[in-house]
Amino acid sequence: MYGDTHRTPFDWTDAEARRREEAGLVRTLRPRAAESDLMDLAGNDYLGLTRRPEITEAAAAAARRWGAGATGSRLVTGSTELHAELERELADFCGFEAALVFSSGYAANLAALTALTGPDGLIVSDAGNHASIVDGCRLSRAETAVVPHADPEAVRKTLQAHPERRALCVSDSVFSVDGDAAPLQALAAACRAYGAALVVDDAHGLGVLGQGGRGALHAAGLAGDADVVTTVTLSKSLGSQGGAILGPARVVAHLVNAARTFIFDTGLAPAAAGAALASLRLLREEPELAGRARTVAATLHRLLTEAGLSAARPDAAVVSVRAPSPQAALGWAADCREQGLAVGCFRPPSVPDGISRLRLTARADLDDEQIGAAVSTILRTAPSEK
Repeated sequence: MYGDTHRTPFDWTDAEARRREEAGLVRTLRPRAAESDLMDLAGNDYLGLTRRPEITEAAAAAARRWGAGATGSRLVTGSTELHAELERELADFCGFEAALVFSSGYAANLAALTALTGPDGLIVSDAGNHASIVDGCRLSRAETAVVPHADPEAVRKTLQAHPERRALCVSDSVFSVDGDAAPLQALAAACRAYGAALVVDDAHGLGVLGQGGRGALHAAGLAGDADVVTTVTLSKSLGSQGGAILGPARVVAHLVNAARTFIFDTGLAPAAAGAALASLRLLREEPELAGRARTVAATLHRLLTEAGLSAARPDAAVVSVRAPSPQAALGWAADCREQGLAVGCFRPPSVPDGISRLRLTARADLDDEQIGAAVSTILRTAPSEK
């Protein structure tokens, strides 16, 4: 028992809170309304499907038939015919032999990295990879070598320095900060030269890249290869919730038996599985959605850079616009919101290079008038570089 009754074990959090406040890095929750007049360029609904009537009705129908929750882990009571159907159609659409659905994309990345390596293994990880990959590397207990961003030669040299070890290279397909695409074919070549596996997080590629939105691996000609595994999320282009791992059938069978975030986690809710399946089928019927998302991103980038802002060229649907400082980025995003536009705001420590940004996510359902209005708002509220 503490001698000083005014002390608690969590007093240290006050100092942490003051440090974040002084650095302008305080994060806050802002519950959104069910209906809003804001134009949304902050979420990840790349194809504008999350409110499509076909998708919401599919979610409701799945809940009515299968219940509100999965009721248990996938190996107990949490697997339904709906989950199996989603896995079959997802694998077929993306060009892989098999798929396994998880409760989130985060859980899928943790599963891939912890179950496909181990204490004697080696993971070569891009410096710009998502936090879920970073955490998966840590939990894997494998030796992790972090290499410079989008540098296949660095991957090759690292693998060359560790011969005879079970190794894999892991990379985002599209990096969530600047929206740039990984050199997947060159990474695959580097891996194959040394017998390493390639694991790719295609969260921002599925639905946007590849023929009809089949993903970055499909676009690179790597889908279905025996040494390639991909993870995806169902919560971006497919407008639902959850994640999946796609790859060779024997890899998926191994994950069912070895992936802790699959074995010990409650299965994906039926409503989410139903919505994702409906989105996948709609994408087959409307393959032009993928190209439209890329066109909207390219238009945003062109208009912003022509007006003098510094924005990274988008390889998919993410457009990153640099801000002078974390405080300026926060103020810019807040000013945009006051004028009817929701934008993302990335600041340290979420960005590895320390540069703060507005992060815009293009949507296939935006028309040219809406794009112009969004650009006007961003330019009108842009902070001074001083």
